[in-house]
Amino acid sequence: MWPQQFDYQRADSIEGALAAIGEDGKFLAGGHSLLPAMKLRLSTPEQLVDIGHIPELQGISASGGLTIGAATTHDAIASSADVQSVCAALASACGQVGDQAVRNFGTLGGNIAHADPASDPPTVLVACGATIHIQGADGSRSVGAEDFFLDLFETDLQDGELITSISLPDCSDCQCAYVKLPHPASRYAIVGVAVCLKMDGETCAQADVAVGGATVKAVKCAGAEAALVGSSLDDAAMSAAAAALSDDIGEWLAGDVAYPEAYRSAMAGVFLKRAINAARG
Repeated sequence: MWPQQFDYQRADSIEGALAAIGEDGKFLAGGHSLLPAMKLRLSTPEQLVDIGHIPELQGISASGGLTIGAATTHDAIASSADVQSVCAALASACGQVGDQAVRNFGTLGGNIAHADPASDPPTVLVACGATIHIQGADGSRSVGAEDFFLDLFETDLQDGELITSISLPDCSDCQCAYVKLPHPASRYAIVGVAVCLKMDGETCAQADVAVGGATVKAVKCAGAEAALVGSSLDDAAMSAAAAALSDDIGEWLAGDVAYPEAYRSAMAGVFLKRAINAARG
């Protein structure tokens, strides 16, 4: 199926993009989420504003954390030495998005604006306490990743607003990992788990855990975190955290005929343990 007719405009600045978007327009960066939806007429914008060449939306800066331009590609993030040093879990997640062609053109900002529940980066952003920076006609604002993702394909982003960058705290003193159970055909996450662990010797002093894929949005898991803190991350602690995880994600669980909710919930616990082991090395 072909998309309905639309007007196309390439913007060379954030201000120009915001001025051009109109009431029924969409921003276009890599296009790997928007264009398939348009071909199926699930999305029918009358105007596309190409933001993929705006310099202010490009690049990665590491200074006391990470700041990543919204139009930075998954491949650039996955291969960045700065990202690998400051938040290795995000580099890993972006390296598992789609295939190489998708990673070469797909962008982090477009990925989180689309908010596919089976995508990889949102889970890491929620676990690591990222902040989404947004600009609109009325000014700019910042939203924590946990509050940005609201529901299935639903975010806090309002019509006419543009994600400009994503910032993450410095996680270089933590042990972080992202692991997933990929769908055998699409490679989307049936279950994805991100952990960020701060150790005090052999004791876990702080634990941040998020689950995606199994849920309609990336979910922060306070119960699992509490079960890990103060432990040596032994089998008993990980089993307790996996049990708590079921309650953490219960109201957000989503399944299908092939991978029902009960299966995804069970696999979330399994992959939590794998993520912890991966983070510990």
